[in-house]
Amino acid sequence: MLRPRIIPCLLVHNGGLVKTRQFTDPTYVGDPVNAVRIFNEKEVDELLVLDIDATVKGHEPNYELIAQLAAECRMPLAYGGGVKSVEQVERIIGLGVEKVAISSAAIADPDFITAAANKVGSQSIAVVADVRADDKSGSYCIFTHNGTVKTGQTAEELASLVEKAGAGEFIVNNIDRDGMGNGYDLDLVKRCREAIHLPITVLGGVGSLDDIKVLVDCFPIIGAAAGSLFVFKGKYRAVLINYPERKRKEWIGLGKA
Repeated sequence: MLRPRIIPCLLVHNGGLVKTRQFTDPTYVGDPVNAVRIFNEKEVDELLVLDIDATVKGHEPNYELIAQLAAECRMPLAYGGGVKSVEQVERIIGLGVEKVAISSAAIADPDFITAAANKVGSQSIAVVADVRADDKSGSYCIFTHNGTVKTGQTAEELASLVEKAGAGEFIVNNIDRDGMGNGYDLDLVKRCREAIHLPITVLGGVGSLDDIKVLVDCFPIIGAAAGSLFVFKGKYRAVLINYPERKRKEWIGLGKA
């Protein structure tokens, strides 16, 4: 039975754990492996780790780091960053990762999605869509390479394409809300939900657990992902790895069978 999930999203930059705002100004917050160890103790639903350097710099996925994360992680782990081939997908799954998140390579060639899903199963393939709202057209435009390359596709168009290609999940991230704490973009989620039947995970804008509750109330079967909320605490953004306890999750509407 599908249920909503609360998912910390960890960004890796220069080998360390960082948090960005609108995909810029990365702030170092610690060691990613140590963060995973802390999240293990907090009964996290799932963990999403994204290497924000690999695609931009043309690097291979950091298999050594992936292996370390997978060995430590006691919850389902999704990894993305620099994945361009089916062979890389297979290697990452072989290291113990449950799900591979692909973006620019999948957007450039949807057949990659199909080939990867045929090898490791649709449930192990998620496609990440980074979007910005276009005030003139009223649409949400897809960007790649850390928000620097505009593709010409809308969020709904890509979502439909991804579903037809055989992906198991669609992860959508509003770049302009990244790290801003102004709440999820519910209009964006609504458009994607109406376009596809795939499980959807949403990123961008979470400032409090109230924001997650609003999302789950509107879209009961959803992945609620966040970065800042789970690595910072308080108005001064002190670094503190945290996650809601069971009672707080039940208040949001999660934590029930």
